[in-house]
Amino acid sequence: MANQAVEMITKVLEQTVKVAEEQVDAQLSRLNEIDEDELERLKERRLEALKKAQKQKQEWLSKGHGEYREIPSEKDFFSEVKESKNVVCHFYRNSTFRTAKLTKKHHVETKFIKLNAEKAPFLSERLRIKVIPTLALLIDGKTKDYVVGFTDLGNTDEFSTEMLEWRLGCTEVINYSGNLMEPPTATQKSGSKFTKVEKKTIRGRGYDSDSDSGDD
Repeated sequence: MANQAVEMITKVLEQTVKVAEEQVDAQLSRLNEIDEDELERLKERRLEALKKAQKQKQEWLSKGHGEYREIPSEKDFFSEVKESKNVVCHFYRNSTFRTAKLTKKHHVETKFIKLNAEKAPFLSERLRIKVIPTLALLIDGKTKDYVVGFTDLGNTDEFSTEMLEWRLGCTEVINYSGNLMEPPTATQKSGSKFTKVEKKTIRGRGYDSDSDSGDD
């Protein structure tokens, strides 16, 4: 009885190996059959994808992506947000201003702007901007999340660019290639505490670009 069981298992294993070998042989045969015309088509598709990516990059740059710009008023905020899918807006005050370590050059898919909160009382109230600095993270004209003060950046204003990228990546406002489950703690200073955030965390009131912009 035991011998019969062993024989059955052996036959099953042999059959499984045979099927796997046949699949590999079929794939190798397919690769060998690729002719010059098909290789040329593959090159054309690759070139088309590169052209499309370059066109998208130029479109982003034409809309002010790839730089860190000051906008003069809250009215400008609404127009800036409406024309770009991903926007990071840094709210600051002159008395507490520090240049944000925004990674605009590495993330042209996102628009980075700054606005003096004292010149935008209506918008600050609408978005419930209570702490300076605050980064408002917007996707498709809607506020998805906020980075308030430095709590999410290690409780220090000397946070690394990698830490800020990770935090923005948690809301998917930039294309982040690292591990979102853990912050980049390699540059963490002793005594700093990191506040882990869940992806797509939403705090405060969202701004909807289809609503009244307050231009009246």
